[in-house]
Amino acid sequence: MRFIGNVIEKLQRHPKRVVFPEGTEPRILQAARQFYALRLGAPIVLGEPEKVKEVAEGLNVSLDGIRVINPAQSEDLDNFANRLYRLRREKGLRVPEAREAMMQPNYYGAMMLAMHQADGLISGASHFTGSALRPLFQIIKAAPDIATVSSCMIMEVEDTRFGENGVLFMADCGVVPDPTVDQLADIAVTTARLARHMLGIRPRVALLSFSTKGSASHPSVGKVQAATAMARRKAEQLFLEADFDGELQVDAALVPEIAERKLHDSKVAGRANVLIFPDLNSGNIASKLVRIVGHANAYGQILLGLNRPAADVSRGSNAHDILGVAAIIGVQATDYQKLYPGADAHLPGE
Repeated sequence: MRFIGNVIEKLQRHPKRVVFPEGTEPRILQAARQFYALRLGAPIVLGEPEKVKEVAEGLNVSLDGIRVINPAQSEDLDNFANRLYRLRREKGLRVPEAREAMMQPNYYGAMMLAMHQADGLISGASHFTGSALRPLFQIIKAAPDIATVSSCMIMEVEDTRFGENGVLFMADCGVVPDPTVDQLADIAVTTARLARHMLGIRPRVALLSFSTKGSASHPSVGKVQAATAMARRKAEQLFLEADFDGELQVDAALVPEIAERKLHDSKVAGRANVLIFPDLNSGNIASKLVRIVGHANAYGQILLGLNRPAADVSRGSNAHDILGVAAIIGVQATDYQKLYPGADAHLPGE
């Protein structure tokens, strides 16, 4: 709770509006209630008011301070549908289809975020990842100069010897299945930027493999080696102060004694606070193992590289996890352009 407690304190000084498209999901309503009770800002839930109220009453959760919007009956429906049509007409989308899409909470919430009617968006608690991400990718899209949109899990473990006082940034655990060298380098840099933004520390980024510095030979090892060199160059171009090393096995990245035996003169080995996985299989599996076996607090997926702050939470998340993610997204929204200069320069459809 050390990390998320600090995040909550920051957001209490700059409250934000966060939209939750899954308004009839019990965990979402519980998190929204806490978001308001902790004075973090104004939670917005989407859904039919009668159904939202029914679920809330069953949970004994008050809706005071929580705004409930039914997309199908919203006064913004036509405007939002027209904007979606202008965004997607070259892809063959017609006006009636745009209106039908905009009655879906995930699309409506993404447009609210794009139109500055919300400062951040949290989805995914009861939807497959694709259903949560597709509207964001179609409406919000990537921030300027960002080639790869990915995701990050922020893990808080009890043992403060690991990461940054127990906090680890792990990516990509939710979006890019098999990243290219370019994409892997982008993921490393954008995750490092998030770590620096959230903690104010110098990121120490380990690009992980089953090999440490050539202990094994395989094309996947070569990809990690190339991505490490590219990440260093990209970071220099962005004037990002961070250290990158790879390829490293995870024990060499996290445990100082093992790092000393396996390699020398590394600013990252044994001290990594950012872990970059070679593919989505390893990232997703590892993040869930840390959460379940290590009893870690897990906050994510925080989406990296989007033009506006958003997250795709796991269907296995509890209300506390969702509240933590909402707080992180709210803090990001206070100075999002520090993360992505030039972000959100234009409204969709303009």
